[in-house]
Amino acid sequence: MPTRSAERPEIATPSFGAAVGQGVAGRDRTSAILLVGLTIALGLVADRFGGPWGQPLVSVWAWGLCGGLLYRDAPLRSRLVACLAIATAGEVVLSLVWGLYDYRLGNLPLFVPPGHVLLYWLGLQLAERLPRRLLALTPWLALAGVSALAVTRLDWLGPPLLLLFLVCLRLGPAPRLYSTMFLLSLAMELWGTWLGNWTWRSSLPGLGWPVCNPPLAAGAFYCVLDVLSEVLCRRRLGVRPEGCRV
Repeated sequence: MPTRSAERPEIATPSFGAAVGQGVAGRDRTSAILLVGLTIALGLVADRFGGPWGQPLVSVWAWGLCGGLLYRDAPLRSRLVACLAIATAGEVVLSLVWGLYDYRLGNLPLFVPPGHVLLYWLGLQLAERLPRRLLALTPWLALAGVSALAVTRLDWLGPPLLLLFLVCLRLGPAPRLYSTMFLLSLAMELWGTWLGNWTWRSSLPGLGWPVCNPPLAAGAFYCVLDVLSEVLCRRRLGVRPEGCRV
């Protein structure tokens, strides 16, 4: 059952204070969380309404902030690099090759790969802060919403994505992180599609299934990204398991 996976014990999430070194105050971690959150939210606004310089400036800022996290957050560095590599490949396949969604200029914005890293890092910090009850309810709320959209023939991509999410909750080492990422990514998807930064195809390429803009369970892609980042960090980059875990 979803709640059993969401409530079972898991590996502790490294905090920002522990990651950037000893003697870092909690206020610094809170400031970093706010900076990353504002970068994601306002960066999409700047991309959409900033004119010809909006997207390049957002890209430079996102890469700079991503580089700062990679420099300061040594315990998570390998995971963040793995996330960057997998997210970039995933964007190429899902957007440019499959055509599941389109960015407003028909390209892959340069701020998108580091943006995935920023969202992932934000999820790692918030997973230990969000109420446990909210995270436990998330899969049940997702099940209700996805079922309603599927029955009304508004979104048939939701059920397989929801299944991926539940598998991550059940088998993955960090169900709190996956629920947190599911919620964060849904908020970002709603914000980005409402602004018009990107648009999901109304029909699933190759199958013709109806798809919402965005799919309610789009966060499953981010959960799979988290799991794959763990695997790549441990098996491809040759780092110690304890340096990669959630």
